[in-house]
Amino acid sequence: MPRSVSPASLTPTPAPLGPDQPTMTHAEKIRDQLEHEIASGHLIPGVRLDESEIADRFGVSRTPVREAFRLLAANEMVELKGRMGATVRKPSAQTVIEMFQVMAELEGLCARLAARRVTPELRMRMERTHAQLVDASRKSDVDGFYDINQTFHETIYEAASNHYLAEQTRRLRNKTAAYRRRVTFQPNRFASTLDEHSRVMEAIFSHNEEAAHSTMRDHVNLLSDDMRDFIASFQ
Repeated sequence: MPRSVSPASLTPTPAPLGPDQPTMTHAEKIRDQLEHEIASGHLIPGVRLDESEIADRFGVSRTPVREAFRLLAANEMVELKGRMGATVRKPSAQTVIEMFQVMAELEGLCARLAARRVTPELRMRMERTHAQLVDASRKSDVDGFYDINQTFHETIYEAASNHYLAEQTRRLRNKTAAYRRRVTFQPNRFASTLDEHSRVMEAIFSHNEEAAHSTMRDHVNLLSDDMRDFIASFQ
């Protein structure tokens, strides 16, 4: 049975939800925070979310927490299991591989559009982010490297200038976050990522749409026996 982990033990405790944020309900705010913790890989697949502890953490009753769980379930971020409550969704190894396949094509399309639409300002931002990745690699800063890598990909989404595509890509990326985060810990992953990013940037900056698509797709598409074994370790 999956162990229960309270997000409060993993991330800083937020301030109680008050009336200063009128555009969102309590349930939506809780949903957004928990989704961020799942997307960042801090809440791993199979972990049970403790309804009572989350309610205490946010200073609310259990009602908005349950509604937040329902919202997360609608986005396939958690599973509702009756009396067992909510657990972070734990897809099968085959499903994860299929998700990576689709995500690789979406990210490839983002890079293709970025090759057509990248602005000088976004080009400079990409280069700065890549330099930060190099620095994090030298320091062996795994958490920093992962977070900066997220920023690098977000910059490409922005350069693609297609909000719907960015939203769909981000949504799928969030569902695979725990697996993607663990990949960062694999031997030689820093060096491989830096090399792959360099090739993606070269293609985007030279406005080579085909190369941008294929290099980004190959960067994300981690379909190999090693990846299958890695994913299976979560099952």
